[in-house]
Parts: sequence; structure tokens; C-alpha cells
Amino acid sequence: MASGTKKKGAPKKGSVTAARGSVVSKKGVPWGTIISVVAVVALAAVVVTYYLVQSAPKRALASWTPSADNPDPSLKISGIVTAQYQGSVHVLPTERVAYDHTPPFGGPHDGYWAACNGIVYPKAVRTENMVHSLEHGAVWIAYNPDQVTGDALNTLKGKVEGKPYTMMSPYPGLDKPVSLQSWGHQLKVDSAGDQRIDEFIAALRTNQNTYPEVGASCDALGPGAFDPDNPPPFDPAPPGPDAKPMNYQGSTGTQQDSGMPSAPAPTS
Repeated sequence: MASGTKKKGAPKKGSVTAARGSVVSKKGVPWGTIISVVAVVALAAVVVTYYLVQSAPKRALASWTPSADNPDPSLKISGIVTAQYQGSVHVLPTERVAYDHTPPFGGPHDGYWAACNGIVYPKAVRTENMVHSLEHGAVWIAYNPDQVTGDALNTLKGKVEGKPYTMMSPYPGLDKPVSLQSWGHQLKVDSAGDQRIDEFIAALRTNQNTYPEVGASCDALGPGAFDPDNPPPFDPAPPGPDAKPMNYQGSTGTQQDSGMPSAPAPTS
């Protein structure tokens, strides 16, 4: 047999190359896997971004949460005003107090507290009842009804409605658009969008280091005491000469918050 005779069955070089090319072309680029990975990564990015956006307000307010090392974070809020007041000093529903601040944020008050579990009062409420709620750890947002309306009013409502130990009411004649009160603390601001409003609430609502009656209720007392559906109205007139002073020790016939009668009113 001639030496140049080709062996039977030996694949041609061109055939091998074609076969290899066919295998490569059949494998191709794994587009399905790539698309799936990209989709998962994109979804994860969306979830992380959503979490960061949604949790940003809470994370921003973390430094305003009371702690053992920082019992009253509100003291760092620009514009905060503080004072020391004696708790559990009550006046009768017919009596007024000559408060030292407007709106007041401590001092003698009515024996019945205003309901303060996320209530937005459409009309101004008797001051002496509102002050009692502060003694229970509530935050009271007061606003000037001539200056706060529309979207600004809705912004404030969103900070109160359904929130425990929080209440809100108009306060005619208020010298600033918005004023926040907790026991012994006050902050006045020019805008419902001021970030200090959230800082004040985070620092002081039920802050056990700042109010006298820890654990006291904010629930409605009802008819015959304080009815949130028909609360005693705000009196815009200045207190008369018979108004009780800030150092008053309590009216005869009222009850201390412990349930014991208060001391008789001083004669001088």
C-alpha cells in the first residue's frame, strides 16, 4: 500500500475544527443566568435603598432618645426653655392659674387631665387641664390658628394622631406659629416643618427623667370629669386677681394624684 494512503476513519482537520466551533456555539453566553443575577442585585439595591430612606428619620432621632448617660437630650435643642415645677398641685374646675409662661408647661393645674393619647383637638381647650396631661408625660403641640393652616396643619396632625402621650390644640394669640410643651420644657418654632419638633418629641415624651407622675394614664376620663368630645373651653381673657399663683399649694376639695385630699389653701 502506498505510504500516502489515508487511514480509514481518521477525522479530517477541518471537521474537528468545525465540530469544536459547533460545541462553542451551542454553549453560547449564559444570558439567562446573567439576567437573573442582575435582577437579584437590582432588587437588593432597591430594598436597601428603601430601608435607608424609610429608617433615616428614626436613625436621625436616635441621639435624641433618653439614656442613662443622657437623661434629658432636649437640653441640646436650640431654643429650649426649661423650668422646675412642683407636681400634684390641683385647682378646682372653676379656678384659674396665673401661669408664668404662655402656653404654660407646668405649675398648678386642674384635678382632671386632658385626654392625651394622640388626640387633635379642633378647638382650644382649657389650659389648666392641658397642663395636668404634661405632668403625666405627654407632649402638647399648640399652634396659632391664624398662622398654621392647610399643609402645615396637616404636618402637625401627622405627628400627633394615634401617638400615645401626645395631644394638639389651637392656642389663640400664640406669639409663634407653633409651641411645644412637656412638663418643665418648652420650644417655640416658626414652621411646622422644623426638625426640632421631632427632636423635642423624641427627647421628652414619656421621658421618665423629666416629669413627676411616671406611669400615669393619658386615657380619657369621660363625662363628668374631662370629656374629650366636649372639653372645657379655653379662656382667652387674662387671669383675674383671684387666679392662683404659681406657688399655690392646692385648693380645698381637690384630690392629690395619690388620691389623698390636698392641703387647705393658704390664707395669705
